[in-house]
Amino acid sequence: MNIKPLIIGDLIAKVPIIQGGMGVGVSLSNLAGNVAKNGAIGVISAAHPGYMEEDFEKNTLAANLRGLTKHIKKAKEISLNGIIGVNAMVAMNNYIEHVKTAIEAGADLIISGAGLPLNLPEITAGSSIKIAPIVSSAKACKLVLSYWKKHFNRTADAVIVEGPLAGGHLGFKKNNLDNDIVNFDKYVSAVIEEVKNFEKDFDKKIPVIVAGGVFTHEDMMRYLNLGASGVQMATRFVATHECDAHPNFKNAFVNCKKEDIELTISPVGMPGRAIRNKLTETLKTQRVKITKCYDCLIPCNPGTTPYCISSALIKSVKGDVENGLVFCGGNAYRIDKLLYVKELIDEMMGQSLAQPEIII
Repeated sequence: MNIKPLIIGDLIAKVPIIQGGMGVGVSLSNLAGNVAKNGAIGVISAAHPGYMEEDFEKNTLAANLRGLTKHIKKAKEISLNGIIGVNAMVAMNNYIEHVKTAIEAGADLIISGAGLPLNLPEITAGSSIKIAPIVSSAKACKLVLSYWKKHFNRTADAVIVEGPLAGGHLGFKKNNLDNDIVNFDKYVSAVIEEVKNFEKDFDKKIPVIVAGGVFTHEDMMRYLNLGASGVQMATRFVATHECDAHPNFKNAFVNCKKEDIELTISPVGMPGRAIRNKLTETLKTQRVKITKCYDCLIPCNPGTTPYCISSALIKSVKGDVENGLVFCGGNAYRIDKLLYVKELIDEMMGQSLAQPEIII
């Protein structure tokens, strides 16, 4: 099968891969820029992109919006104006401000999940930015796209269907996860069929991208053969030299075993997949004291939440992988070494490995 470019409106990625957005600080400008430079779509996470700014602790929102702008512009420079997206979680406070900042900074695409992005067309109205909801089922897809059609006469530029092997927050119930894993390919086919209805209504192509557990060239080809237009990968991009996270974070992926990967508690109310460590073991029996609230997630109540997810993610990305939260995909244990982004993309495209050209 000839691998076709991923076309999202007037955006054309010669490699049909989206690098998944990973916060806090795991996918910023260096990773996203190098992914886009190599023909795929690089994505910056809007979850605390300003955590390294000097005033982050005192003025978190301002630091994050400034950081998001800096990283989008830097990624564009690295990629020679490649395609750069921003992943913005619906569950985050100041969601609207982050989306509008991404538009102003020159991002090409907004990817939005961790809730239903029902008002995303309204927030992005008047701009040329592309919008792509993340869904876990045909039912969720129909709900979002029907709402957009009714209220905004607008549809998605792409739809990402994310499966139960994904890292981080999952849009699936913990007690049915094994069944969802087995049936995920059926869910993908159902979303593709659902999207066709809206393609007819709006007379436009709406590519479906598959995320969650995509690990090999063969995985990608299976989904392309099912009718998807591309795949989204996050976990494998962590184990790259260009990833923005601390080396300890990357090595946690390289060194973990299958039995180290487990579902843990999230203040958002969703199950989350992470690498077992001191923090996840502690959370099985007690809360972790919260000393500061970053006002990051709408569903979070500092008085009752088991731990501060922002603090936990910041610790891990800075290298404290025992006391921080290390989100990962279900296949993280299959990683055994670090690659350059170009090497990974070549592997996914079924090409022989070549010497990469990178900017760090």
